[in-house]
This record gives sequence, C-alpha cells and structure tokens, in this order.
Amino acid sequence: MTGRLGRACRAGVLLLAALALQPPPAAHPAGETAHALGVVTWAASAQRLGDAPAGRGYRLVVRTSVGGSGLRVRLSNAFGDRPLRVGAVYAGLRERGAAVRDNRRLAFHGRPSVTVPRGAAVWSDPLRGHVPAGTLLAVSLYTPDAAGEATGHAMALRTSYTSQGDHTADGSAAPWTATTDSWWYLDAVSVRPDRPATGAVATLGDSITDGRDSTFDRDLRWPDLLAGRLARTPLAGVADAGISGNRVLTGGDTSAPGRLDRDVLELPGVRTVILFEGVNDLKDGTGVTAAALFAGYREIVRRAHAAGMCVTGATVAPFQGWPEWSPAAEAVRREVNHRIRTGGDFDAVADFDRALRDPRHPERLRPAYDSGDHLHPGDLGMRALADAVDLGRLRCAR
Repeated sequence: MTGRLGRACRAGVLLLAALALQPPPAAHPAGETAHALGVVTWAASAQRLGDAPAGRGYRLVVRTSVGGSGLRVRLSNAFGDRPLRVGAVYAGLRERGAAVRDNRRLAFHGRPSVTVPRGAAVWSDPLRGHVPAGTLLAVSLYTPDAAGEATGHAMALRTSYTSQGDHTADGSAAPWTATTDSWWYLDAVSVRPDRPATGAVATLGDSITDGRDSTFDRDLRWPDLLAGRLARTPLAGVADAGISGNRVLTGGDTSAPGRLDRDVLELPGVRTVILFEGVNDLKDGTGVTAAALFAGYREIVRRAHAAGMCVTGATVAPFQGWPEWSPAAEAVRREVNHRIRTGGDFDAVADFDRALRDPRHPERLRPAYDSGDHLHPGDLGMRALADAVDLGRLRCAR
C-alpha cells in the first residue's frame, strides 16, 4: 500500500539530546508490570489492513508526546489468522524522508526477532537512552514470511516507507524506495517519563479523532494538538485511539467497547480517557436512541473506572449538511449532549459541540472549522477541539 511522497521534516524537532539508544543486556524481569512499561508516548488503534505481504520492510514514522528513557514498542497481530514472525526491529530519530539517525536494534526477551501469536501483541525490551518529547521517531521492522490478514492502522496521515528485503539496520533512505500512508503492525510506543509521576490521556473516538481532513504529514489531529497543551503537565502522554467509522453500538470487536481493552485500558500509564463517539451511530439512520447510546457510554465508563481511570465525556459535534443528517438524528444528538452535560455519568465534560457549532445555525459546523464535508473539522476545527479540553479537569479522585 503506497501513499504520497514525504515532506521535509522540521529539523529543529529532531533533537538528538544524547539519544544513545542501546539494547539492554537482559530480558524482561519475571512478573513485569504495566508500571515497568512506563507511559505511552504514541499509539494508534489496531485495524485490519488486508493481505500481509511477505519479505517487506517498513520504516514507520510516528511523533512522540511525552519524552523519556527506556523506549519500548508494541507490535500487534490482533487481526492475524496465524503467528507473525518479525525478523528485526530498529528505532531511531527520523531526519529527512526515510533517513534515520541513531538507528538501534530492539530486542524481545533479549532476542533480535520475535513471533507475535495470532490475536496478540508483544512489547519489546527497553532501549537505553533518552527520547525527547515531540520527536519524529522512525521504527523499522521486517516481516520475512507474513501472510493472511495484516494488522495496522489505515489512516496514518503521515508518510512512512517500505522496502523489499531486510534493510532495517540501514539508516539511509536509499533502500526505502516506496511509501505507505498506513502504520503496519506497530500500535504503541512507551517511555519511562522524565518526571516519574507523569501519566497519559487516551482519546477514544472515530474519524474526527483519527484526524481525517487535517493536513497530511503535519500531525494536526486534535489529540496531537492536545499533546502540545499537555506537554508540561502531569498528563503529558497522549494516545490517539481514533478509528474512522467507529461506533459505540455496532462493530463487534472493533466497536468502541469491543476494542476498549486493547486500545485504551492495556496501554501503560493511561489515567484519563476522553470519550468522543456517537456521531456514526446517529447518522446511520437506524433509529438509535439517546438511551441506547448512553448504555454504551456507561459500559465504557464503568470499565474505565474499574481500571482506575477518569473519563471525560465529549459532546457530539453537529453535522447538518452531511448526506446522512436528518431532523430525527439531530433531535437525538441534542438529547445525548444534554445528558452528557448534565447527567453526571462522566468525571468531566469537553463540550465539543459548543466549540465547533455555528452560533447562527447550531446544527451545523462553524464555516471556518468545516473541512467542507460538514462533518469533519479542518485544521482550525481541530485546534478548537484541543482548546476546548479543560486541562484542570482531566484528573479525578480515582
């Protein structure tokens, strides 16, 4: 799967800051806990990507949120129908295009390769050294005999690179001759944060949270922009758990409740979930009621609370002008938003409806925030969403 050519990276972001990434001499200690994994600094929810090509290398470019040491990566075979062998994994700082600086091998229980069981995910051993916040990280991996269904994230909105054969150790751009706009197999990165008490926020949502219609290769999704606001707070890590088309009430193991464990609760260091879901349930014309949608919300809240996490509920944004809008769906949306604001089901509220709506026509997006399809915000709308989150209310007594 190929995408567009990568744009030049801002050199100032790629601070080396004595990175010195080196693999550890030993495997995971017995009984390792989530605390040992540190805090998630980047994540993208797992999806089915179709056929998995064999003999392919991937150089996947992601941006960290929180800085720290002991970088680890998580490889996912959540949707694979057979074990996945990954022959080599390297990580370094992306320089320009596919070029990488300080490219170092990752290990898995002290070994240079790993087999990820069907339906599972594995964490690497930590790398020594420091990774700055807001850095473009390049994770390179090679799948020598992949087959069947591949796991990854379809809409990365960032250029990554592919090669034929194993060129993971090569920091130059030369062998990485094709591009991809999806992330393959990699679904999370963690670090031990510079401030030990630092935690993370996970944003559970649909295509708006996934960043659709924000500018490609600029990391202007609202969770990215929120990460900038959170950078110097106790919740500096941000995990984007948005999937285009996601729903609360349908979708089975890929619905918001169905993927909650994998995409949110199992990520290290997450202390708060921002739940921004519901528009896809409403716009499908299936007659979803506010009561039904709230039953799904409450399941997510209950499970997050059981895991010791706070939950901020985000109101559903307006979408009149989208082909599937209807007066009936609008009435349910307003009822849902009233209950989010007043019902007391959430620990805090992010009023995304109020942030995005046109004051003259509250069933529509404000024109300056509309990407043009009347559902998805553009870059200015993404900024409005990030700014609508009250940072002081993201923590609760849990």
